[in-house]
Amino acid sequence: MKKLMIALIATAAVAGAAQAQNTPGSAYVGASAVTSKNTTVDAHKADGKLFGGYNFTEQLGVEAGWTNHHKSDFANGGVRGSTEGYGTYVAAKYTVPVNEKVSAYGKVGVSHNERKLNTNLGNIKDDDTSGYGGLGVEYKLNQNASLVAEYERYGKTKDYGARANVWSAGLKYGF
Repeated sequence: MKKLMIALIATAAVAGAAQAQNTPGSAYVGASAVTSKNTTVDAHKADGKLFGGYNFTEQLGVEAGWTNHHKSDFANGGVRGSTEGYGTYVAAKYTVPVNEKVSAYGKVGVSHNERKLNTNLGNIKDDDTSGYGGLGVEYKLNQNASLVAEYERYGKTKDYGARANVWSAGLKYGF
C-alpha cells in the first residue's frame, strides 16, 4: 500500500501542469463489472460496482463508490456455507491526460468493508475501515461517456470472502 501511495504522489508531482479531459465543476456517475478472488472458495466471481464523483478542477476530484460481493456458496468436507459482503470508499482522485481520448488516474482515500461467513458450524460477521487506493485508465467515447478500467485495493487483507484486490471495467457518464 505504501508503494502505491508513493507512486500516486510521484505521478501527481510530475504531471501537475498537464491538462485532463475532466471538465471543472462537473459531476459523473458510473457502473462497472468487478472481479476479485474469493479466499474461502478459491475462485473469481463477477459482481457489480456503482460510483459517482465530482471534478473540482481538470485534474483533481473526489469519488465515492459501492462494490457488491455477492453470495458465494461452498462445501469443504462436512462444512457447508456461504460468504458475502460489500466495500464502500471515498477518495481523492487525480487525473493525468495521455492524449485527447485517454487519461490515467489514481485515487487515495478510505474504505469500509463488511463480510459475512455463514456455515453449518456457525456464523461470523465483521467489518473494517482502512485505507483505499486505486489506479485506472479512462477512454473517452464522446463528450459525456467514457469507458473505465481500474485496479483497486479495499484496505487490508481479508481472512475470508472476497479479497481486498479488485479489478473492474465499466462505463462512466458525466453531466
